Amino acid sequence: MRKLLALALFLTSATIYAQGTLTGTVIDSEMDGPLPGATVMVVGTNNGTTTDFDGNFSLDVNSASGKIRITFIGYERQTIDFNVTGGATQNLGVITLGTDADALSEVVITGVADLAKDRQTPVAVSTVRAAEIQEKLGSQEFPEILNNTPSIYATKQGGGFGDARINIRGFDTNNSAVMINGVPINDMENGSVYWSNWAGLSDVASAIQVQRGLGSSKLAVSSVGGTINVVTRSADRSEGGFVTALTGNDAYLKTVASYNTGLMESGFSSTILLSQTQGDGYIDGTEFQGYNYYLAFGYRPNDTHDFQFTVTGAPQWHNQRSRSSSIGVYQQYSDNGDPNIKYNENWGFRNGEEFSFTRNFYHKPIMSLNWDFDINSATTLSTSAYASFGRGGGTGEIGTINGRRQFALPRTDNGLIRVDDIFAYNSGQPVPDFGNDANPTGQRTLTDGIYLNQGNNDSSSANGITRRASINSHNWFGVLSNLSNQLTDELTLDVGIDLRSYKGIHYRRVNNLMGGDAYLQTDNVNNVPNPVQRETYDADPNFWVFSDIDDEEKIDYYNDGLVRWAGTFGQLEYNNEVISAFVQGSISNQGFKRVEYFGELEGSQETDWENIIGGNIKGGINWNIDERHNIYANAGYYSKQPLFDAVYINFGNNLNPDLQNEQVIGTEIGYGFRSSFFSANVNLYRTSWADRFESDGAVFNAETPQEIRGTANLYGITQVHTGFELDFTGRISDRLRYNGMMSIGNWEYDGDVEAAYFDNDQSPILDENGDPQTATLALDGVKVGDAAQFTASVGADYTIIEGLRIDANYRYVDNLYADFDATDALGAESFEALKLPSFGLVDAGASYRLSLGNNTNNLNFRVNVNNVFDTMYISEADTNIAAGAGDETYQGINVNNRVYFGFGRTWNAGITYNF
Repeated sequence: MRKLLALALFLTSATIYAQGTLTGTVIDSEMDGPLPGATVMVVGTNNGTTTDFDGNFSLDVNSASGKIRITFIGYERQTIDFNVTGGATQNLGVITLGTDADALSEVVITGVADLAKDRQTPVAVSTVRAAEIQEKLGSQEFPEILNNTPSIYATKQGGGFGDARINIRGFDTNNSAVMINGVPINDMENGSVYWSNWAGLSDVASAIQVQRGLGSSKLAVSSVGGTINVVTRSADRSEGGFVTALTGNDAYLKTVASYNTGLMESGFSSTILLSQTQGDGYIDGTEFQGYNYYLAFGYRPNDTHDFQFTVTGAPQWHNQRSRSSSIGVYQQYSDNGDPNIKYNENWGFRNGEEFSFTRNFYHKPIMSLNWDFDINSATTLSTSAYASFGRGGGTGEIGTINGRRQFALPRTDNGLIRVDDIFAYNSGQPVPDFGNDANPTGQRTLTDGIYLNQGNNDSSSANGITRRASINSHNWFGVLSNLSNQLTDELTLDVGIDLRSYKGIHYRRVNNLMGGDAYLQTDNVNNVPNPVQRETYDADPNFWVFSDIDDEEKIDYYNDGLVRWAGTFGQLEYNNEVISAFVQGSISNQGFKRVEYFGELEGSQETDWENIIGGNIKGGINWNIDERHNIYANAGYYSKQPLFDAVYINFGNNLNPDLQNEQVIGTEIGYGFRSSFFSANVNLYRTSWADRFESDGAVFNAETPQEIRGTANLYGITQVHTGFELDFTGRISDRLRYNGMMSIGNWEYDGDVEAAYFDNDQSPILDENGDPQTATLALDGVKVGDAAQFTASVGADYTIIEGLRIDANYRYVDNLYADFDATDALGAESFEALKLPSFGLVDAGASYRLSLGNNTNNLNFRVNVNNVFDTMYISEADTNIAAGAGDETYQGINVNNRVYFGFGRTWNAGITYNF
């Protein structure tokens, strides 16, 4: 077969009278890996080829000398001279492409960035590069670009700007690590990632790499589901910039401008990016406005040292749909009987203007100083010192009108909150249907000459509804440092430290008195008598994040959460190009401390530090059988410290009496195939997550005279997640390419769970014998909810003519279960998770690139249509109500279930000018 192929190649080359052959390898400077699909053309001719999946190319040329041009969308063009005669072969070596002007330049601390390399790092990994992010994301939420990655499930959740969420192998970001250039950004208390705080990442990201499972991160991070690393580094680029304008449905408008000086002779470089985004929101009542800034300053005095200072932030505000509605309510407020998927129960009009009870506002700049030090040819030191100052929170309602909270008051005919009437009532005006038997006119009682609002526990005449803001600010400092030493040609040792200090500041303040004169604070045990507060504070992002908050008037609750983290890590890596292997471990001490200002008397408000040791050990091996085939395996164990709310429980300074680390064991095997026309990866995994703690709201003795509302503490929860993953890419011709993936998961609870019950005063609920009340929850074998356990997609892109491309993608979702509270299983002999209907979505787009006379100046046009066929589907459910005989259903689902529907058809179109 090889002889026949060689003969065919000889005859072909003889036919065209080739002077010689050019070979080489094109790599992506961002990922330090091959760049498949790059175009290699002889300048001034139509003679060309594309790189294979290892970045290699071979091109026969008719002339003895000339130039070739290597291009790839989203990357800078390279032009290289060649000189070859007499049928010889010239190897042009490794050709590195840096990102184009629409990707920013920032330094990744290579020692801690932990980017996996193809056919080398033995983990399941997927990488989305800048070109795809900038073309296909459009007006979607940032995590949604990963939806065509195996075992990833991302949704828009309530649909507000930046309110998306993402799961990896069934685990949310509370238990998966998210990093920017290797720096962790998960909240230090609850592990969450609030994507609205990072709304500008799509502007600055060069690539996103997802390592599913335990991954290869050397940091002392505890990622159960996987690790998402957003990379914003690009190679040294020439001077240039870009301007982008993007528009879309529902008045979406985004503008971006960036400029880079390039590396100057003095060794200095700088980059600046500014952007602004606004719109009405696809969901009713979700107007938003956001900004993004990025500044980078570099100094490279010599080949030994490289310094980079960066700061980025995305101040924003957006109205939200923070609570899902029942399917029946979506149907109730529809014009045609189908659910009104845009319905939002959290808003109304105030004097004709949009007024939302749930408005998020935040500004979280992060700044870092990076230093790369090449000590010698074998040893490098990479260090990053970083700081983040988060300021902001979210609004909501507090208080009642004659015993009814805002959502229980009469609404308009189309389901909106009667905001003007709430203002009227709070100011003493009659609102008849807001009243009760004791006050039939709804006339509010005057207290001490003022109309006084109060909290939800008020039973006096001093009621009224207030819009409050729950503040969740923080100060966060950290240092990462990694020392890498090339012990031999095949053996590398890395050691490093991970130090962090965090203070979370939590309280509420009055945002809008809504017609009242003042607010009565009744929750601070240190204020006797309770003060009347007249001060209000806006719900806009604080651009100056260093302002003092101590003097702000606070209501409802006020506490600090402090976390200290000291970790060290090490890795020994072996690589001889055929076999690569690593073993790594980390150990960390997390210290937790809580300060309660309202619920504890002065002098006893601070807890002691609670220090908990945790760590991990993991390793893996990859074998490149030949140029096409490789296999790998990895395994690891984590002793993972619990989150802050599992250390101090029941919303107070109460130390968990059963405090213990969570135990995580992960194993994985995989296979990879590479050829010039097809590439695929297959892997199997198993993750066991044991000894978890949760605290859920619960009702004990429901609907009886002994009903008690409070909290259930759940101990010893175990989940086991197993699955199969496949992803592939290929090309039928130089014009037509395709890709796809499939993931099949089986994610279940393992064993029943014990629960202990507490009332709203955080006192144990006692049984008839006076002992603390406990119960067994029948969770063994129940499916884990909140993420699809089966996903599949297939897509293709076709180049019609040079510069003009079209693409489309189909994604199918099944085995999606409701996100239920474990306490739903109380009293059930057998319990099942609610399975939601499957769905399939089609997205499509088109791109056109117009060159303006040189390699740098060009115009890029792009249009995207998401959910082309306007499919109506349920993306997630917050309740687990089964459909019984005679119950009204929608697609087999009880209409009393609270759900979020996914967006219908949306579109966006943009133009970018690169210079």
